[in-house]
Order: sequence, then C-alpha cells, then structure tokens
Amino acid sequence: MTELTGVNLGNWLVLEKWMAPELFAGTDAEDEWHLTHALDETARRERFTVHRDTWITGRDFAYLAGRGVQLVRLPVPYFVFGDVPPFVGCIEYVDRAFDWAERYGIRILLDLHTVPESQNGFDNGGICGVCRFHQHPEHVEFALTVLERLAARYGDRPGLWGIEVLNEPISPELWALLDVPKRYPAVDPERAAGSEGVPTVFLQSFYRDAYHRIRAAAPGARVVFHDGFRMREWLDWFDGEGFDDFAVDTHLYVMMAGQRDLDGYLEYIATTFGDPLAEATRRFPVIVGEWCLDTKQAALAEMGAEERRRYNRTLAEAHLAAFAPATAWTYWSWRMHVDTPELDVWDFLRATEAGYFPRRPGADGGAADAA
Repeated sequence: MTELTGVNLGNWLVLEKWMAPELFAGTDAEDEWHLTHALDETARRERFTVHRDTWITGRDFAYLAGRGVQLVRLPVPYFVFGDVPPFVGCIEYVDRAFDWAERYGIRILLDLHTVPESQNGFDNGGICGVCRFHQHPEHVEFALTVLERLAARYGDRPGLWGIEVLNEPISPELWALLDVPKRYPAVDPERAAGSEGVPTVFLQSFYRDAYHRIRAAAPGARVVFHDGFRMREWLDWFDGEGFDDFAVDTHLYVMMAGQRDLDGYLEYIATTFGDPLAEATRRFPVIVGEWCLDTKQAALAEMGAEERRRYNRTLAEAHLAAFAPATAWTYWSWRMHVDTPELDVWDFLRATEAGYFPRRPGADGGAADAA
C-alpha cells in the first residue's frame, strides 16, 4: 500500500499562467522568464512578493494536515537563492514551508522544477519552446550547485522527505510526439534553435553526478529521479549504480488517453498506469509525483454536480488502486485561481470538498487553526 499521500504546491514558487492568469496581467508573457523580463524592478518585486505571501500560508499547511495530507511536493526554480538577476529569489519561502510542515507533521519533497534554458520547453519549465539545458555545461554545473546548496540547507531538517533532481526532463520521443515547438511556441526563435528532447545518456550522467553531490552535502537525504517519460529505460540502470535511499518519480495523467467513455478510462488506468507501475516497483521505489483526475472529457460539461461527483469518485478510486504499489503520490495541485467547473479537478481543495476522493484515514475533514 502507498505509504505517503499528498499534493503539489504548484504555482507558488514556480509560476504557471493557466493556474493564475491574473499574475500575468498587463503583459504578453506566457511563462515566468518573459513575465520577469516584462516588468521593471519595482513592479516585479511587488508582484512576486504579494503572490508568494498569499498563495500559500501556514493556514494551507494546517488545512492539509486536517485532510490527512502527509507529503507536499514543493517545486522550486533554479534562481531560488536569488543569485540570478533579474529573477526574484524565494529561499525564505522554502524556509517558511519547512517551518509550517514541521509544525503540522507534514514532509516535504523539494523538486528542482526549472533549470537555465529549460529541460522540456513547457511553460512549467520556465521558458516556452526552449530545451537546451543539457547542451550547456555551465548550466548543468549551476543546477548541480543549486541541488548541493538545497541539500546542505535542508538535509538535517526533520520535515525533509527527499530532493528531486529535476522535474520532467522530456524524452526525444515525447518532444516529437507533442510537437513542443508548436504547442509552446518560443518568443525568440533564435534562442530556441537547436532545442531537442533530453538524451538518456545525458540524463544518466546528470543523475549520477547529482546523486553524489547531494549525498556528499546531505548524507541522509533521499534522492528522487524523474523518469523523464521513459520508465522502461531505468528498469535495469540503477542496478549498476550502487545508489541507496532513492526513488523514481513518474507523472501519470489520464487525460493523455484522449476521449474515451468511463470504462475506457478505467481500463487505461489499470493497464497503462497500474501494470507498468507494478513492474517498476519490483525494481526500485516509485512515487507518482503528479497526477490529476482531468480527462478532458467533453461530456463532463453537461453533467450535474452529483453525476460529476460519481464520475470523478470512480476515477479517483481507480487511480488509487493502480497506485497502490507506489511509495507515495502527490496530486497536482493544491489550489488554483481559475474558477470553472471543468478545472475543479486540478484543485485538490475543491476536489476534496466536492467529494471526489475517498475519505482519508486520520482526516478530520477540516482545518486546524494556523498562525
């Protein structure tokens, strides 16, 4: 059975426009890199500070604890330490997150969500249409030093569950399948020139270096590696590395199944998620670091509240059964500001209040007082 269940604190320290479009008001920016450069220093610092002060607070951690949440996955940017101008650092908010988590008995998985020149070209990678991180040794070294510094700062904190080396480094196959340059068009085509999926041979080398650098800085820290959308390529690789206390993160979104009826989605969850997950967990610990109930099913828009609840509850139960062999899972995401019925499944707060999830053991259904 899954040991830890929780949520992602998405759009707090790494912005995603679709989750809170008002943050990008007055600009044409589609990602955090271009938003940062579209604002002058005063406006930039004010906008980021107000957002970070209010998006997640101690009350959120209190509420999460009351709901039985045991783990939060915390995305952080490569400029977290505030040493990459003009980006606004946010390490003090990571400090606060650890204080709150430890107060309420929650663990944190630190997730390096972005790197210079991006590892996937997605909006969540910081800059759309660009994927050239792996082509620049100086960027690779910078990312390794960020991981070292995070490990040194939080390695002894009781709230630390693990450190994830890199979020969603895209495979060459998925880069082509999604047609990332078309889906996430680059503002500057010259900057994006040469972008490509991240080769496995690079990722293996980067993961090896990251593991040893993190382990040297924080001997007791669990190290987490994203599968890079290529889980089968890792099934045997770790055998020869001699790693200990590590896990592999996989992201499983049912919306990738396309338009199906409910039975079709249930079959997809069991075979495309459950079977490979069971196989992988026989080799090493696996976490499902991101998942969501969204199916993009057009018929949902015509459903009433009770029919929608039954539909999503059935999907949730199927996911939880498929994820049973995993060490942990974290839902994407805790909250968002787009208040439409079709997107409520991306908001764990709204989804739980709507009854989409089975009640968790130990959950009291409410939130405790928080300072």
